[in-house]
Parts: sequence; structure tokens; C-alpha cells
Amino acid sequence: MANKTFIPALEARVGDWKYYICTMKYAEVARQVSFAHELGGNRDLGSMIQRGISDRTKDIVAYLKNSEHRFLGAMIIAAWGGQPDYIELEMADPDNILKGVDRGFGVLTFDGTQQYFALDGQHRLSAIKEVIKSKPELGAEDIAVLIVSHYETEDGRERTRRLFTNINRNAKVTTAAENIALDEDDGYSVITRRLLEEHPFASQDGRVKVFQSAPSGGDIKMAGNSIAPGDKSAWSTIVVLRDLVQQLWFPNDGPDLSDRPTTEVMDEAYGIIAGRITSLLNACGDIPAKLAAAASARDVRAPKGSEELGQAFMRPVIQKAVVRVVRQIVTQDQLTFDETVERLKTLDWRIGQAPWTAVFNTDGKKMISGKDFSDLLLELLHAHLAPASAQAVKRARRNFKALRNAQYPVSEEKLLKRVSDDASTPASATTASSDDDLSEQEEGQLE
Repeated sequence: MANKTFIPALEARVGDWKYYICTMKYAEVARQVSFAHELGGNRDLGSMIQRGISDRTKDIVAYLKNSEHRFLGAMIIAAWGGQPDYIELEMADPDNILKGVDRGFGVLTFDGTQQYFALDGQHRLSAIKEVIKSKPELGAEDIAVLIVSHYETEDGRERTRRLFTNINRNAKVTTAAENIALDEDDGYSVITRRLLEEHPFASQDGRVKVFQSAPSGGDIKMAGNSIAPGDKSAWSTIVVLRDLVQQLWFPNDGPDLSDRPTTEVMDEAYGIIAGRITSLLNACGDIPAKLAAAASARDVRAPKGSEELGQAFMRPVIQKAVVRVVRQIVTQDQLTFDETVERLKTLDWRIGQAPWTAVFNTDGKKMISGKDFSDLLLELLHAHLAPASAQAVKRARRNFKALRNAQYPVSEEKLLKRVSDDASTPASATTASSDDDLSEQEEGQLE
């Protein structure tokens, strides 16, 4: 006969559900809590969508392993079988000081045949199971669990399915901007926030868009990857700035900042990254001066009726492309950062000019979305700044003609002057690698 299981618990009610607030050791969770598809004889629950080990789970595993501040929120667990019984305990209270707060303390008892499965917290469950394998000492740590009873009847299956879908339908995933605003372990996010507070340009009111719209009451919508052409203040967004920060911390500068290093390293990294952002702002069309002289950022980004005269570096997709190409040129030892910046100054930063016409339609006066056009911009930027070979220049011009149905306005002869005489320059410098391509999500946000 199975041994009984006793779990200290608080009994609570919400809607038509009775549930129990408990704690479990990570080791118990790893050993006893299953995904729905792992439970035999329950085809309905087995059909629920299970997310399994994913990139998000891997992030949680790294967090549990490496952060002394680790903390995971409560999981919602359904207990199947085991004939659950809740016994309320009376608390000794001779002075009657616990009146009104002494309800619901008790012990949840199972006969030992119960099975648990996660209704909410699949990524946390996956991470706990994974981390225990390599760091078993974490098994002694605690996580809060909310236990509901699942009954293997038609009504019971219906109730559990409804609870599962309601939890997942109504769960609100934090946005990238919210993570940047709150994360204390990701060094790139910390530096991004510091730039918003201290950098002479980025700290100016409205220059980096944090909110999609002004906060109203409790409703806050954070900014994403794009800026409306008519925005009156913004140069970039908090999400894009965080991406620029990461790209501008080169591998030879120091350790990866995603796992926040020491204060000394963070201070040094901030100084380097802030300096590089300042250099790029000045080199890429002298954005601070133009914004200071303009009545509105719109007049710099997309002057009405003359959008082709707008400044290219006011567009987030171009900011990302420029910084990615700069990173590649520097890390592949083609040029130093300062040398690359000097070459950036020679470009025509009006968005209706090459190479920006890879992603801007001068006829329609609008940005062009699509991964092919984003890749073309990266390729053309390399051809202008530091092409690896004559073949790279020819290929970039040929790809422009194929995609834009027009001859590239900068001649092959002019671009060939940039070709390095150093035969050891790696051919991989010609175009952006797949890791540095603009993501598919960004393709549709070429504002």
C-alpha cells in the first residue's frame, strides 16, 4: 500500500474552485510533478499544448544556476487521484489574538497514489527538472505551489481543461520593454536604463521612446521596435537601444554582460558603450545637432512632402543595421571603430540616397519591409564601408538591381576603392551573418 503524503497547506476559494496553498522542494517537484502528456490513461489532458524545453526554459536554468537572487513564482498544479482530504488544524490562542486570521490552516492528505501535473508553470517545471540534474543541491530549495484537485470524470475533465485554458489565455507575458525596464541581472538592460538617465542625448525627454502612448491610469503600453514617422520627439525606442547597447559591446572589450558582472566592469562598459553611441550619433548625420535645431523630430525624420530628405539614422531599422555592420567590421579586424566611424561620415545620410534606398522607396516615400531588403542594406553597407573583395561589391550592386529593379546609383569603380589590399581579410566579412540579420519581427517594423 502506498504511503500517505501529508502537505501543510492553506485552504482558499475563488469562483467555483477550492484550492490549497503549499510549498514543495525543487527535488519533489522534479520527481513528482509531470506534464499532462506524461500521464497515462488521460487522453484529454494529454492533448493539452505542452511547451517543453525551449529557449525560455534554458534561460531559467541559467538563472537558477548562476543567480544568488534566484526566485520563481508559484506553480499551479492539479492533483489527480490520491483521495485528497483536508484536515483543518486548530491553533492554540489563549489570548484570542488570532481571531479572524486563524482560518484555513491545515494539512492536505493524499493516500500516496496521487499524480501531479502542471496547469501553469511548464517552463519553470522544465527548468527545475533540468537544473536538478547538474546542480542537485538546489533540490532543497522551495517553490510555492497552488494545488487543485482533478477528478477523472467527464465533469472533472471539463473543469480541468477549462482551468488550463483560462490560465493560459489570460496570462500576460511581459514585453521586451518591460523586461529591460525591470531586469537587474542583464547588464545590457542595466546600461540601457543608465543611458536613459545619464547620457547627454539619450536622457533628453522623449528622445528614446519608452511608452507607446502616454500612461493613462493603470493602462501602460510599452514601446516596441518602431517609431511612427510623425513622432515629434523620438530618435529611437528602449527596445532598439538595448539592442544597440549589446551590439556595441565587442567580444574583445570584456565578458558578456548578459550575466551582470561586477560594478567595476559595468562602469567600464557603460563608458565605452556611451562613447560609441555618441560617436555614431555625430557620424551618422549629426543627429543631436539636427534635432536641437528642428521644431520637431518629424522634421528631421520625415519632413512632410519631402520624406526622401529625412535623416536615415532616425529610423530604428537603419540604426540596427549600421551598428551590426560596424560590429562585424571591427570584430573581424577590417577596421578599428574610429576608422569605421570616419567612413560613416562620408555617407549621404538623407534617406532617399544610397545605400538607404535598399529599405526606402523614393517613389512612394515609405519604408520597404521584408527580410530580403534588410539583408540588402547590410550587404550594401559593407560595400560602402569595408568590402572584402571586388566580387562582394559586384554582388551587392547586382542584388540591388534584382530587388529594386533599378541600377545602383553608386558606381562599381567608386565602391572598389574601399576594397582592402590585405588578402587575409576574411571573406565572411562581405555580408552579415545569419546571427546578425534583422529578425523577422523587425522586418515588418521598418518605420
